[in-house]
Amino acid sequence: MKFGEKLRALRAEKHVSQEEAARAAGISRRAYGSYEQGGIYPRNRETYVKLAELFGCDVNYLLTEDEDFVAEAGARYGARGRRQAEELVREVSGLFAGGELADEDKDEMLRAIQEAYWIAKEKNKKYAGK
Repeated sequence: MKFGEKLRALRAEKHVSQEEAARAAGISRRAYGSYEQGGIYPRNRETYVKLAELFGCDVNYLLTEDEDFVAEAGARYGARGRRQAEELVREVSGLFAGGELADEDKDEMLRAIQEAYWIAKEKNKKYAGK
Protein backbone atom coordinates (compact mmCIF):
# COMPACT_ATOMS: atom_id res chain seq x y z
CA MET A 1 0.00 0.00 0.00
CA LYS A 2 1.36 3.40 -0.97
CA PHE A 3 1.77 6.31 1.46
CA GLY A 4 -1.28 8.19 0.14
CA GLU A 5 -3.47 5.10 0.36
CA LYS A 6 -2.34 4.51 3.94
CA LEU A 7 -3.18 8.09 4.92
CA ARG A 8 -6.60 7.92 3.29
CA ALA A 9 -7.44 4.63 5.02
CA LEU A 10 -6.19 5.79 8.43
CA ARG A 11 -8.06 9.08 8.17
CA ALA A 12 -11.31 7.31 7.25
CA GLU A 13 -10.83 4.84 10.10
CA LYS A 14 -10.35 7.67 12.62
CA HIS A 15 -13.15 9.82 11.09
CA VAL A 16 -10.82 12.80 10.70
CA SER A 17 -11.15 15.43 7.97
CA GLN A 18 -8.24 16.41 5.73
CA GLU A 19 -8.29 19.83 7.40
CA GLU A 20 -7.98 18.29 10.88
CA ALA A 21 -5.18 15.96 9.76
CA ALA A 22 -3.31 18.83 8.12
CA ARG A 23 -3.63 21.02 11.22
CA ALA A 24 -2.37 18.21 13.48
CA ALA A 25 0.64 17.69 11.20
CA GLY A 26 1.40 21.41 10.97
CA ILE A 27 0.94 21.55 7.18
CA SER A 28 -1.57 23.07 4.78
CA ARG A 29 -4.72 21.21 3.78
CA ARG A 30 -3.54 21.43 0.19
CA ALA A 31 -0.25 19.68 1.05
CA TYR A 32 -2.10 16.99 2.96
CA GLY A 33 -4.49 16.47 0.05
CA SER A 34 -1.49 16.07 -2.26
CA TYR A 35 -0.11 13.36 0.01
CA GLU A 36 -3.36 11.41 -0.22
CA GLN A 37 -3.54 11.84 -3.99
CA GLY A 38 -0.14 10.18 -4.26
CA GLY A 39 3.27 11.03 -5.62
CA ILE A 40 3.94 13.77 -3.05
CA TYR A 41 5.63 12.97 0.25
CA PRO A 42 6.45 15.01 3.37
CA ARG A 43 9.80 16.77 3.18
CA ASN A 44 10.80 16.00 6.73
CA ARG A 45 10.48 13.11 9.12
CA GLU A 46 8.72 15.28 11.73
CA THR A 47 5.61 15.39 9.55
CA TYR A 48 5.56 11.58 9.39
CA VAL A 49 5.90 11.45 13.18
CA LYS A 50 3.00 13.88 13.71
CA LEU A 51 0.78 11.96 11.30
CA ALA A 52 1.64 8.66 13.00
CA GLU A 53 0.74 10.17 16.38
CA LEU A 54 -2.56 11.49 15.03
CA PHE A 55 -3.55 8.16 13.52
CA GLY A 56 -2.15 6.04 16.35
CA CYS A 57 0.19 4.00 14.19
CA ASP A 58 3.89 3.33 14.09
CA VAL A 59 5.85 5.84 12.01
CA ASN A 60 7.51 2.92 10.23
CA TYR A 61 4.11 1.91 8.88
CA LEU A 62 3.93 5.26 7.06
CA LEU A 63 7.59 5.15 6.04
CA THR A 64 7.84 2.23 3.69
CA GLU A 65 11.30 1.35 2.44
CA ASP A 66 10.82 3.27 -0.82
CA GLU A 67 9.54 6.39 0.90
CA ASP A 68 12.30 6.27 3.49
CA PHE A 69 14.88 5.93 0.70
CA VAL A 70 13.43 8.96 -1.13
CA ALA A 71 13.30 11.03 2.07
CA GLU A 72 16.89 10.15 2.96
CA ALA A 73 18.09 10.99 -0.56
CA GLY A 74 16.39 14.38 -0.20
CA ALA A 75 17.97 14.97 3.20
CA ARG A 76 21.45 14.04 1.97
CA TYR A 77 21.42 15.55 -1.52
CA GLY A 78 18.61 18.09 -1.62
CA ALA A 79 15.81 18.39 -4.15
CA ARG A 80 17.89 16.96 -6.98
CA GLY A 81 18.78 13.84 -4.99
CA ARG A 82 15.14 13.42 -4.02
CA ARG A 83 14.02 13.65 -7.65
CA GLN A 84 16.67 11.14 -8.70
CA ALA A 85 15.61 8.71 -5.98
CA GLU A 86 11.91 9.08 -6.90
CA GLU A 87 12.76 8.44 -10.55
CA LEU A 88 14.85 5.40 -9.62
CA VAL A 89 12.05 3.92 -7.52
CA ARG A 90 9.48 4.61 -10.25
CA GLU A 91 11.62 3.01 -12.97
CA VAL A 92 12.59 -0.01 -10.88
CA SER A 93 8.95 -0.54 -9.88
CA GLY A 94 8.09 -0.52 -13.58
CA LEU A 95 10.50 -3.39 -14.13
CA PHE A 96 8.39 -5.55 -11.84
CA ALA A 97 4.99 -4.69 -13.34
CA GLY A 98 3.22 -7.84 -14.45
CA GLY A 99 6.18 -10.02 -13.54
CA GLU A 100 6.26 -13.26 -11.65
CA LEU A 101 9.03 -12.37 -9.24
CA ALA A 102 8.23 -13.14 -5.59
CA ASP A 103 7.69 -10.12 -3.32
CA GLU A 104 10.73 -11.05 -1.21
CA ASP A 105 12.88 -11.13 -4.33
CA LYS A 106 11.51 -7.76 -5.49
CA ASP A 107 12.29 -6.23 -2.09
CA GLU A 108 15.82 -7.66 -2.11
CA MET A 109 16.46 -6.40 -5.62
CA LEU A 110 15.19 -2.93 -4.74
CA ARG A 111 17.42 -2.86 -1.64
CA ALA A 112 20.43 -3.78 -3.79
CA ILE A 113 19.63 -1.05 -6.31
CA GLN A 114 19.19 1.49 -3.52
CA GLU A 115 22.54 0.48 -2.04
CA ALA A 116 24.14 0.91 -5.47
CA TYR A 117 22.60 4.39 -5.60
CA TRP A 118 24.22 5.37 -2.27
CA ILE A 119 27.60 4.00 -3.36
CA ALA A 120 27.44 5.88 -6.67
CA LYS A 121 26.47 9.13 -4.91
CA GLU A 122 29.41 8.81 -2.51
CA LYS A 123 31.88 8.02 -5.29
CA ASN A 124 30.64 10.89 -7.43
CA LYS A 125 30.80 13.36 -4.55
CA LYS A 126 34.44 14.08 -5.33
CA TYR A 127 33.52 15.09 -8.89
CA ALA A 128 30.59 17.35 -7.97
CA GLY A 129 31.09 20.97 -7.01
CA LYS A 130 30.15 22.05 -3.54
